[in-house]
Amino acid sequence: MSLSANISVEAPIENQIQEIAYDGTEIYQLPPTLSEHLAKCATKIDFSKTSSDIDLLQQSIKKEDEKKEEESKDPKEQFQSSLWPWDSVRNKLKEALTEVCVLSDVLNIAKEKRYMVLDPIPQEPPEVKQMVLVYARKKALASAANILQSGVERLKAVQSDQGVSRSNSTDFHIELLRLRRNWRLKKVSNTIIGDLSYRTAGSKFMHPGMFEVTKAEDEESGSPPASPSGSGAAGTVACPKINSALRVNVPTELQGVAFIKVITQKDQEDLCTATVNMMGSTQLVPQAGAWQQTLEYAQNVLFCKELFNQLAREAVQLQAPIPHVVVGNQIRATLLPGIQLIISLCHSTSSDSNNSSEPIKDHDHVLEHSLHQLLREFHHKNTHHPFPHPASGPLGPSKKRMLAGPSAYDRHELLEMTKSQTLLEQIIAQAQHIFTRRRTQYVLDTVARDVRDPMITSHWNAMNSPTMSCVKINITSHGYDANLRTSLVIHVKERSLKCICRDGRIMHMSYEPQELRDLILCQISQHQIVCLQNLAKCMAWQILSSSSHLGIGSVEPLGNASSCVLASPNSDRLIAVQVRCDSQIDVKVFIAQSPAKDFFPGSLVQGRHWEHLGGHFKEVRFDKMEGKNFHNKMEFLMASLTSQS
Repeated sequence: MSLSANISVEAPIENQIQEIAYDGTEIYQLPPTLSEHLAKCATKIDFSKTSSDIDLLQQSIKKEDEKKEEESKDPKEQFQSSLWPWDSVRNKLKEALTEVCVLSDVLNIAKEKRYMVLDPIPQEPPEVKQMVLVYARKKALASAANILQSGVERLKAVQSDQGVSRSNSTDFHIELLRLRRNWRLKKVSNTIIGDLSYRTAGSKFMHPGMFEVTKAEDEESGSPPASPSGSGAAGTVACPKINSALRVNVPTELQGVAFIKVITQKDQEDLCTATVNMMGSTQLVPQAGAWQQTLEYAQNVLFCKELFNQLAREAVQLQAPIPHVVVGNQIRATLLPGIQLIISLCHSTSSDSNNSSEPIKDHDHVLEHSLHQLLREFHHKNTHHPFPHPASGPLGPSKKRMLAGPSAYDRHELLEMTKSQTLLEQIIAQAQHIFTRRRTQYVLDTVARDVRDPMITSHWNAMNSPTMSCVKINITSHGYDANLRTSLVIHVKERSLKCICRDGRIMHMSYEPQELRDLILCQISQHQIVCLQNLAKCMAWQILSSSSHLGIGSVEPLGNASSCVLASPNSDRLIAVQVRCDSQIDVKVFIAQSPAKDFFPGSLVQGRHWEHLGGHFKEVRFDKMEGKNFHNKMEFLMASLTSQS
């Protein structure tokens, strides 16, 4: 029978020998610290096993221990019951208290650092080679010296350039400062980039509009800059030599001169021509340098391209009764029947300016200004939104839309607020108004020229809108203006006329000039008759009948005929006046007297009152009578026919 004994093996007190020097000196290895010992023990744990495996292992070990204990116990003790009935409860509470104490200790150790501190495991320092550090520092010092040396050379070159006297030369930085006052610049790497676009003003045009600013060389700064050609001019004019230290590189598509040409044509005849931003070839270069004119021309080209692009896009999207046509760089729209509006984009460069032989036509400054104003107003609306009232309201809706709720607007009014006109619709409306206004002026001028009696005076309102004008027409007779003054107000719109008569009647007419001419002739006829009636009342003549529109005689193709019958104070004279307005004023006057020459009271008619019946009317040679005008002649006629008895 062999007896087993437990033997404990302890680590030696001495430290392990790390190295033995040549002289026999032993270098011992330092004992590990607590953190190193903990890390060494932790490496022996297999973390790949899951908690379930560990639990199964613990359960198997526990079962084996319990089995051994049962075998070692006496069989009599197995059947012995517990001495205390609450022994199991006490054991469970004791185990719970132990776990709570352990948890409290773990929390104290994790929270307070005085119990245990985890130090990092020291690693072997990398081997440092001194020569590598020397070469690295030498290379860094050499690169720094090169940078300083290049800077010194550039400063020396600048100082030497400043010492050389050059005629009309300016410093690069001063020129750059002048350029920055009017144009947006930014530095990207070693280059200076500028911006010509209108994005800050609300433009949505896709062209970047970038240009580059570089320093001009000596031979380039002494040479004169190339001047862009004038629009449509035959030939170029050399610009004065201006030395500049700057050189501006503009993209190829923005070089040259561009302008918008608007023409209104009727039967292949130019009625009005408008040119936008047409740069004359005789313009001088600004004082700031050659780059100022180059940038202004480039920005003008960008503006004209944006304007034409916007108009072309709207022309394609709009659904007009007669579709708009966009072909190349030309837009055609129909204003009125037989009248077209042509908008063209003209872009010329210095290379093809000598080949252009088309003369510059007179243009309408009003349309030119309107095109500029429409696009700039579009930019302004994109960036300037009305502020909400109150301040807590949403940003964006207009003031009229904010009042829709308190004002109880209906659906129709809300839909009207959402409607807005495009740039093309606005310029078409302005062109239609200009053409209608010119037709109205032509009709009024021709009627005033052809009709000498009465006088027609037109007063145009100076304060007008681009799509509506107002004119007041006064019809008077010379010397009798206090007797009667016929007034007529006409509102000239895009495609219609609104006429307000003296008696308050309102008539709406189309753009046809013959309708307005017919109305003016009708007003002239009525003026002559009404003024004659007022004159007859002053002279004690009686008005027997009056008619503004005669229903007898031939039908007038234009105008109308008015008439009235007057009787003398003694009723022994009658005057019948007929005023017929056709292409010219035609006046006919008839007179009758009583008793008639063929009246014999004693033969057939017994009563004396029948002798007051008027006889046959006889026409008066009115053109042979003395008098300045119609009313003056009628005054003389009524005075001569008035009986003295």
